[in-house]
Amino acid sequence: MVVTSLKLQDLIEEIRGAKTQAQEREVIQRECAHIRASFRDGDPAQRHRQLAKLLYVHMLGYPAHFGQMECLKLIASPRFTDKRVGYLGAMLLLDERHDAHLLITNSIKNDLSQGFHPVQGLALCTLSAMGSADMCRDLLPEVEKLLLEPSPYVRKKAILTAVHMIRKAPELSSVFLPPCTQLLQEHHHGILLTTMTLITELCERSPAALRHFRKVVPQLVQILRTLVTTGYSTEHSIAGVSDPFLQPRAPFSRLSSAFQPLIQPQVQILRLLRILGRNHEESSEAMNDLLAQVATNTDTSRNAGSAILFETVLTIMDIHSAAGLRVLAVNILGRFLLNSDKNIRYVALTSLLRLVQSDHGAVQRHRPTVVECLQETDASLSRRALELSLALVNSSNVRAMMRELQAFLESCPPDLRADCASGILLAAERFAPSKRWHIDTILHVLTTAGTHVRDDAVANLIQLIGGARELHAYSVCRLYSALANDISQQPLVQVAAWCIGEYGDLLLEGNCEETEPLQVEEEEVLALLEKVLQSHLSLPATRAYALTALMKLSTRFRGDNNRIRQVVSIYGSCVDVELQQRAVEYNALFRKYDHMRAAILERMPLAERGDTQVEEEEEESNKAAQLSEAAAPVPTEPQASKLLDLLHLLDGSSGEAPCPPPQGPLPGGTLVHLLDLPCAPAPPAAIPDCKAFERDGVQLNLSFIRPPETPALLLITVTTTNSSGGDVTHFTCQAAVPKSLQLQLQAPSGDTVPAQSSLPITQLFRILNPNKAPLRLKLRLTYNHLGQSVQETFEVNNLPVETWQ
Repeated sequence: MVVTSLKLQDLIEEIRGAKTQAQEREVIQRECAHIRASFRDGDPAQRHRQLAKLLYVHMLGYPAHFGQMECLKLIASPRFTDKRVGYLGAMLLLDERHDAHLLITNSIKNDLSQGFHPVQGLALCTLSAMGSADMCRDLLPEVEKLLLEPSPYVRKKAILTAVHMIRKAPELSSVFLPPCTQLLQEHHHGILLTTMTLITELCERSPAALRHFRKVVPQLVQILRTLVTTGYSTEHSIAGVSDPFLQPRAPFSRLSSAFQPLIQPQVQILRLLRILGRNHEESSEAMNDLLAQVATNTDTSRNAGSAILFETVLTIMDIHSAAGLRVLAVNILGRFLLNSDKNIRYVALTSLLRLVQSDHGAVQRHRPTVVECLQETDASLSRRALELSLALVNSSNVRAMMRELQAFLESCPPDLRADCASGILLAAERFAPSKRWHIDTILHVLTTAGTHVRDDAVANLIQLIGGARELHAYSVCRLYSALANDISQQPLVQVAAWCIGEYGDLLLEGNCEETEPLQVEEEEVLALLEKVLQSHLSLPATRAYALTALMKLSTRFRGDNNRIRQVVSIYGSCVDVELQQRAVEYNALFRKYDHMRAAILERMPLAERGDTQVEEEEEESNKAAQLSEAAAPVPTEPQASKLLDLLHLLDGSSGEAPCPPPQGPLPGGTLVHLLDLPCAPAPPAAIPDCKAFERDGVQLNLSFIRPPETPALLLITVTTTNSSGGDVTHFTCQAAVPKSLQLQLQAPSGDTVPAQSSLPITQLFRILNPNKAPLRLKLRLTYNHLGQSVQETFEVNNLPVETWQ
């Protein structure tokens, strides 16, 4: 029995009616066999029907490549029904990877030349969907003619096709400059919208086009003013706003996917004004009054009006606008925070976070509203509110903001607790009004979210307490009370154990400056530390803190030390090597060196805190040393030679550089010192930093570190900053040295430096110079900035002699 071919509607119904995937595959395979047979027979009347079914099969994810040549035949047909399906098939089945797409160039050229508008629209859509650079160059004259076609239907499609041609062949940009100036005279909103798209594409890709279109800023301002002041028009009005699609692009990225294509066209007038006014005083001055008018007269009761206001705010912040206008923009974002729509509140928080550095005072006025947003149930909103709240902390509001953030820390979701705790600690360290307030704040964080704090929180608090002699008694009492209530927070337990070990005698005196003095006995303190040692919640490091604290209390307390000696002796056979070693050494103190025990276990000397810059440099040095120790071996000579060839730095010696020596053990060996003080050698003399590159606000600085344990190794930290008004994106840094040296590049911290940002890109270079040859360093920088692609290759000539001597 011969099964006839199905119609498209019947095929869709049968595929949808399949109960299993196997049944669906059987239906499709059977129908594809009929389609192939029909193609072989060459029936022109059935070709477009068979291809339509094949396109539906392709949309379901099944192979349909055998229909590519049939698309070409249908495009070449004089019938419109054939052309319609043929062009649709070409857009779906062909792309630049298939050579067959070049075969339709002549057909598209012929269809663009004839005067039938629907066919011209089909040809333009196909060219803009899958046209290659060669096709765009070949069909440029035809598209250029259609830009001035009387029919708005064809002109809109021709303009959008020009956008695609510019993206594929940027050298064609100059051809479209004169037509764009003429198209701005049009009153048809669809043509104006597509023209703005084309002009923006030209300005983003060509500095010459940007300079050219800055001359038409007054004309663009007049177009937008007409839209703002025009009365209600049923043809172009949406929610009472005159053509919001032409005014801005909607910013709300979390809107439903069905509505996004309507209100998010790629480019609108306000975005074009933002591009033209950026870093240009005259253009910015021409649009200031209009932006103020739009910002004050737009109704925000509907989503379209909110989209216009948000785009206006972005434009105000990007151009050289007046100070009052920038305050107005911040106030608009503040009103957005009171909106019931979560999407609007989210974009307001994100925008205020971007503005907090440049307009800190204006954003501060909305601090109460921002703090209220911390209680949002939406995780993305509360995270943005947390980031903005931390950015708003300064020396004048630190107490009030810390109270709000600490209250939020107690009830915030677990995934935000680490960020909140770290932010509070950093803000307290930076803006603490007093040491006592600083200690209380850190203790509250450790008590509330101790397991979520950063690794350096314990060391920082120990250093803070140790440096505040007048607060030793207060601190030990607070920590003892907190430890007695909860031993599950490991960072808190570690700090408390250290503090009790150092200042346990002050704890017994009871002079804690509290309203009710704390009365503690020696046995209670010892029992609490034993509880920490025996708890299954305690980490090995926590037990080490507690064991050392017990040992130090043997010289602070006046009672019998037998209980302490028994606890210490128990851990002499502990399975943990660290605890066992400590216990054995402490037992040796009791048995052999008891006369020295009081001197060895006396209080730690006060730690001197340097200035912030020195501390940051030391932190970077430690990180660089850790990276150098954990990094993979230095690349071999062939890999280094390839990079040298790339950068044309081949004048060094050609001999093979020796492999780096193995890292030796750290000074002082692996044994734990009784006083927990590392025996580090004297630090080497600091190597001065140098500035290697600066252009348009982009600056690259080099800082140098020579690890004492490996004198032949030089660590270079490359820091890239951006003080300009435009983002630096796709940043890469390559380097080369002479062949007598060995170079290894670590991965950078990122590839984007935001405009006016304090978040630089850092990258570590490891250079091994065993022969102490003069250091020569050649760099290649590649990045995108202010709409331009920048590539710079240069040699750093001002390297300090300390880098190789």
